Amino acid sequence: MAGGIKRLAKETAVYGLSSIIGRFLNWLLIPMYVRVLADPGEYGIVSNLYGWSALLLVLLTYGMETGFFRFMNKEEENPAQVYASTLFSLSITSLFFFIAAYAFQNPVSVLLGYVETPEYLTMLAAVLALDAVCSIPFAYLRYQKRPFRFAGLKLFNIFLNIFLNIFFLIVCPWLMQHAPATVSWFYISGYGVGYIFVSNVITSLFTFFLLLPDMKPCMGRSLDLSLLKRMYRYSLPILILGLAGILNQSVDKILFPFLFDDRDYANEQLGIYSACFKIAVVMVMFIQAFRYAYEPFIFAKNKSEDNRKAYSEAMKYFIIFALLIFLCVMFYLDIIKYIVVPEYYPGLKVVPIVMLGEFFFGIYFNLSLWYKLTDQTQWGAYFSILGCIITVSIILVFVPIYGFMACAWASFVCNLVMMLLSYFIGQKKYPVRYDLKSAAIYGLVAVAVYAAGMWPDIDSETLRLAYRTVLLGLFVLLIIKRDLPLKEIPFLNRFIK
Repeated sequence: MAGGIKRLAKETAVYGLSSIIGRFLNWLLIPMYVRVLADPGEYGIVSNLYGWSALLLVLLTYGMETGFFRFMNKEEENPAQVYASTLFSLSITSLFFFIAAYAFQNPVSVLLGYVETPEYLTMLAAVLALDAVCSIPFAYLRYQKRPFRFAGLKLFNIFLNIFLNIFFLIVCPWLMQHAPATVSWFYISGYGVGYIFVSNVITSLFTFFLLLPDMKPCMGRSLDLSLLKRMYRYSLPILILGLAGILNQSVDKILFPFLFDDRDYANEQLGIYSACFKIAVVMVMFIQAFRYAYEPFIFAKNKSEDNRKAYSEAMKYFIIFALLIFLCVMFYLDIIKYIVVPEYYPGLKVVPIVMLGEFFFGIYFNLSLWYKLTDQTQWGAYFSILGCIITVSIILVFVPIYGFMACAWASFVCNLVMMLLSYFIGQKKYPVRYDLKSAAIYGLVAVAVYAAGMWPDIDSETLRLAYRTVLLGLFVLLIIKRDLPLKEIPFLNRFIK
């Protein structure tokens, strides 16, 4: 069991390099966007379209990433055939999607309110089609336990996207003023938001070509329709689960512009909310990094005898470090807030609510192993449908009254309900003795530390941050003394005997 947890910690660290550092680097785009784009309304447009993109990407992958891991680890299946069939299936559906998006870009742009810029939708369709296809080679790298190539490609993708954003939004406008002949032949002044999507298209194309060598195992193989039917039956509930999960994160950005009569006001409020939502992305990226290592781990570990104890241990450490991340963000929000400009500050009040909602979703994800391992993925669909109903209902009823605060609370309530349902039903279907005592202790201590850090009204920012740092240090000391196996942490273990 110790070796499994050790591997999990190591792979989480490596996958987290691409997820955590990458998302942090993308954070650096936020200060640029809020300063370069004309107003929060333009950033609201970006948020709205990427909300749609997140939803469509889940549809385009239709749960096959999780299905891929499940069938790759079945002894009776041929891994190469599973890989080939999955990749071919997603390639075909992604191609049809792009063709349809291009053919109907004008009516769809009218429907969504982008009649003057229908090319935005075509560019996003190209990005989504490429990303859907690339998701399976990336999954194959995880299956092969090649985290360094995975992380390298992800980081290249992110660095290239950042470089292109800076080039089109900062460098080119400067050159148009000082040396227009160098860029006037391709650069369109005032295109602004459009170049964010251009950057994404170029980045996705480069990533696709770099992944071509990892698609070689599929060459010479044809579709196995019988295998695909079994995979579809397994993955369909995962698709519904994924839709609900992404709706909890994106439906607010999708529906928000339609809930106000004044579209400009809606885009402005959405821009403020979305920029501050990015501050809470620390919790999301930790969950994502943990997932990259955890999902292959649980299916492989299912073949060993100590699996349930390993799942319990993994859950405990997830809760510990998620609470630590929450406290770090909230205690240093006075510094983190400078990634946006003052006109966005009214949205900062959503940060703790959003982070706690994502914390509940992370626990829910870890709990979801019971219906994945028992092939009862319909339960994931049940939870997801209920969660989706809760989220959409709260948004439709309360957003016109309370604005973007209702979006934050919708995610919080939805994830809390799904987490509780998954735990109680899972304990009947696939009992795992989770360490509830430790979870309760750390949860209560975190609440106490948070209250102690936020309650005193300390005028000096330096003293306030120093005081909170001491409290955070006490929480870390509790973790080290009570539960943290320092000898299991990669790099540290070589210095500890």
